[in-house]
Amino acid sequence: MLSHDCILVRFNWFGQEQSVWFEKNPNGRKMLHFIICCSWFGPNELNQRCQSTLRCAICQVRGAEFTALRHMMLGSMAVPPSYSDLGKSAKDIFSKGYGFGVVKLDVKTKSSSGVEFKTSGSSNTDTSKVNGSLETKYKWSEYGLTFTEKWNTDNTLGTEITIEDQIAKGVKLTFDTTFSPNTGKKSGKVKTAYKREYVNLGCDVDFDFAGPAIHGAAVVGYEGWLAGYQMTFDTAKSKMTQNNFAVGYKTEDFQLHTNVNDGTEFGGSICQKVSDKLETAVNLAWTAGSNSTRFGIAAKYQLDRSSSISAKVNNASLVGVGYSQTLRPGVKLNLSALIDGKSINAGGHKLGLGLELEA
Repeated sequence: MLSHDCILVRFNWFGQEQSVWFEKNPNGRKMLHFIICCSWFGPNELNQRCQSTLRCAICQVRGAEFTALRHMMLGSMAVPPSYSDLGKSAKDIFSKGYGFGVVKLDVKTKSSSGVEFKTSGSSNTDTSKVNGSLETKYKWSEYGLTFTEKWNTDNTLGTEITIEDQIAKGVKLTFDTTFSPNTGKKSGKVKTAYKREYVNLGCDVDFDFAGPAIHGAAVVGYEGWLAGYQMTFDTAKSKMTQNNFAVGYKTEDFQLHTNVNDGTEFGGSICQKVSDKLETAVNLAWTAGSNSTRFGIAAKYQLDRSSSISAKVNNASLVGVGYSQTLRPGVKLNLSALIDGKSINAGGHKLGLGLELEA
């Protein structure tokens, strides 16, 4: 029943006129502010703000509250992930926080003019080989442009130019080139992506002297269900070299993903958020013509706001453990170890150390 404690608001919700009654209480005000933010920022930028701890400039609602409101208002209208990001939550639990046999340093800084610098260096404890990379990025937000320059210790230079939301809303166009002065090898890619409610499309063209390769992908989503297709066509050989399918289901605290690659590789993953502190994941894979099934279990537990522990084990009896600690804002330490359960006394175990700095 409506009362004098309610107000009627008419607004344009992504191209559709809507009329909604809001209660004059904190929850009602947050919901109204959320709509204002959607209209002001747009859904894509709002998704990024939902993952941050920054407050909204309009309503001062923090990121966690934004996420809850987003699901209440958007529901099935959320943009589905790209094909490569299907099952990403489970992949992250298996991969993030681990760096076996590597000592790594990552540094991220940003200048007053808005140029972002990312430097990474790593040393392999087995081979003593040292690798490094440098990346600079500048965003010209007024025109939706992003310029990126890359260099690594293999002496490979890369340049990337991205145009987003300028040709049309949701369209992203990227030009990517690499050049190796030592070998004279050059490569170029043109990447296109289009995303909106219910659909995420991508088409890349990888140029080569023998002939370009065309990569295509599409993901559709509705009410938590996701379905995707990925293909690669080699024009030089005039044949399809990749033919993948995937199906998934996603809720607030549960994700299921299955995939078939080229009709011979079958895989699946399950990710569940048991509580605010505990996340678990299961991953399995099987290849046609082989009797072996690859299987793994992983978990991540948040000890407190600044530290977490991770553990995983697979059917090969390889056990991985990791510990992450935020020493201070912008300084994060990662420790990891890989233990071979089949030969504990024989050695061959690996340790890893990682330090992340951000300013």
